[in-house]
Amino acid sequence: MRETVFNWLGQRLDGLACLDLFAGTGALGFEAASRGATRVVMVESDRAAFAALQGARALLGAHAVELRHEDAFSFVRGANERFDVVFLDPPFGQNALPAALEAVGPRIAAGARVYVESPAALALHPRWEVLRSARAGQVVYQLLQWKGEGAP
Repeated sequence: MRETVFNWLGQRLDGLACLDLFAGTGALGFEAASRGATRVVMVESDRAAFAALQGARALLGAHAVELRHEDAFSFVRGANERFDVVFLDPPFGQNALPAALEAVGPRIAAGARVYVESPAALALHPRWEVLRSARAGQVVYQLLQWKGEGAP
């Protein structure tokens, strides 16, 4: 799936700011950094997962990656910047994706793309455009773009 996502986004992300809001292993955020993203913010609340992210960042020398050990929703509420690419892959059991998609609205730049993973296709606000969509086993993944005025 990761290869497909980055084929959708383009092979290079030079100059873009990315947010991996539920970073987990950090695979998407580290991949974005390796493809030239200027800044990648990874947010992870789990202590063990965060420690693994710190180790991976050091091992990879991923200087464009900023790690934040905090709740995803707290981060979004306190952030001031806007992101060009946002990865939203919250744990499925939390059913947090609809709220997360709404919460990141003020944090997305004009023309930003938002990648989401979920057990089923989302019911989206009509101003979200689904650029790409696919299914892999039990997971539906989509690349979205806000096509309305202002933030979602």
